[in-house]
Amino acid sequence: MPSDFWSPVKLSLEVASVSILIVLITGLLLGRFMANRRFRGKSVVETVFLLPLVLPPTVVGFLLIIIFGRNSLVGQMIEAVYQQPVMFTFWAAVIASTVVAFPLMYQSFKTGLEAVDQDIENAARVDGAGEFKLFMYVSIPLARRSVISGAILSFARALGEFGATLMFAGNIPGKTQTTPTAIYIAIDSGNMQMAWLWVACMIGISFIMLLLVQQTKS
Repeated sequence: MPSDFWSPVKLSLEVASVSILIVLITGLLLGRFMANRRFRGKSVVETVFLLPLVLPPTVVGFLLIIIFGRNSLVGQMIEAVYQQPVMFTFWAAVIASTVVAFPLMYQSFKTGLEAVDQDIENAARVDGAGEFKLFMYVSIPLARRSVISGAILSFARALGEFGATLMFAGNIPGKTQTTPTAIYIAIDSGNMQMAWLWVACMIGISFIMLLLVQQTKS
């Protein structure tokens, strides 16, 4: 195995792992808030949440540059605190992966919650369970298949993110070069051996992820 094979793979797994933690927390909280709730403008809010699923990756990358770039208020605040811009860093790759993976977790968990029998949750409330305990010990366990499926799909999506990552985080070997960007560069430079090795690795990981999703449904 070539010596430079593992660096992009390791970085991809690290980025996807951090992203899935963020996605899991935000997806569960927002999924809980939106499930079985009606209010004016809900469809607009949900459309915004799900938009990264259908937007071209280059559009997502462009919007991240606008929001977090050095000329933006958010970007300037981050640079003032950390003494460096967020673009072309590990955290830029995490942000890009989180944005594109979030809709999968959110939609999966919200759908799972809406399938939970409301009488069970109401019975827990009558027994004195607070909203936090209800969420942790009743709602999540009852929707656990949706949580697991959403988490696995989100991890796989974060692992395979390419377009937004390339635009926002760049392709710096050992710093922001994930496996998808490494494959692109390898093909562009004619290094088909490395491209095939990384492709085989991604296919293997993706196969395992989808297999686990199927297992949760059976």
